[in-house]
Amino acid sequence: MKIGALIIGDELLSGKRQDRHFNHLQSLLAKRGLELSWTIIVGDEPEQLQRFLTFSLASNDLVFSFGGIGATPDDRTRQSVAKVAEVPLIPHPEAVSEIEQQFGGRAYPNRILMANLPEGSRIIPNPVNRVPGFSFKNHHFMPGFPEMSWPMSEWILENLYPELRNLSPESEQIIYILNGHESELLDMMAKVVADYPELQLSSLPHHGKQPHIELSLRGNKQLIINAMRFVKQAIDSEGFDWSYKLDDNK
Repeated sequence: MKIGALIIGDELLSGKRQDRHFNHLQSLLAKRGLELSWTIIVGDEPEQLQRFLTFSLASNDLVFSFGGIGATPDDRTRQSVAKVAEVPLIPHPEAVSEIEQQFGGRAYPNRILMANLPEGSRIIPNPVNRVPGFSFKNHHFMPGFPEMSWPMSEWILENLYPELRNLSPESEQIIYILNGHESELLDMMAKVVADYPELQLSSLPHHGKQPHIELSLRGNKQLIINAMRFVKQAIDSEGFDWSYKLDDNK
């Protein structure tokens, strides 16, 4: 199962607010040996929302979504999910109960609108004000407020995916290629990708007083050992130096 994040809000794109969900979700997943496969930041414009929801709802990915589930006219996530999934937006009995118990008569006429969810949804408890988020398939929609959505994210993992752990690559090995050039090592990288499709290869060039290429392989430990043996041979044949550690004094 791949894991994605939808972070929703015009205020993020305009710069009025800075996103905090991405880093927090990374940390939360890392505690369980998990990591994100993709992240999308999108505004509240309905066509854009529907475009990306069409992409994500077509997958089996586990998706955490933050923002846009309120009752104001610029909150369009609930409506967009219903439209893409081609289901009606209807009052959810449990959501209605939660909001009524929290606000009593003040739930009407406006707060209760947040209980209108896409048909087939399940609610996500909100420990702050009891206005729930909702799950639809493997998508989990929460408010944009971190004080609400962060504990809700933990609840989702602990209660809905308790066995989902340790899907990140088991090992990683990094080799630093000193004074090398990526263009001269492309054939080597292409062969590693072809011969070891189970591994994740990353090449990051660094410029400055100590130019180098940071080449990493992630995945099965024994496959990494085998692939790194070939990598070192290829680096040596090109006449470049390599190290498993950079000298920070250079």
